[in-house]
Amino acid sequence: MAKKEFTYKGKTVEELSKLSMNELALVLPARQRRTLKRGFTDQQKILLKKLKNNEKNIETHCRDLMILPDMVGKTIKVYQGKELVPVAIEPEMIGHALGEFSLTRKRVQHSAPGIGATRSSASLSVK
Repeated sequence: MAKKEFTYKGKTVEELSKLSMNELALVLPARQRRTLKRGFTDQQKILLKKLKNNEKNIETHCRDLMILPDMVGKTIKVYQGKELVPVAIEPEMIGHALGEFSLTRKRVQHSAPGIGATRSSASLSVK
């Protein structure tokens, strides 16, 4: 079975990357359109410049940066609160924020109940 090529609202990734920011904003939903209209912060501009220069090992704290078509195929290390997590950018991620793919909360894993937690544990010795 042939792999279906990704399209975003009828446009391929190559067509999206050729669009200017104003033309791209017309294709994106309202929230992303407003983000592009407001412009990028200084830190986001620095990150985008690094991406255009094809630098290796790009690290960032900009979790709110919207994923653009030019970023597809690159790997960016995004700060998670404690460490940098590598995020491989795929075409399906266009329009989402970088922070959505670098989760900050871990799943809670409980172990056995402690002493005094249940009625049956009251009879156990405390050695």
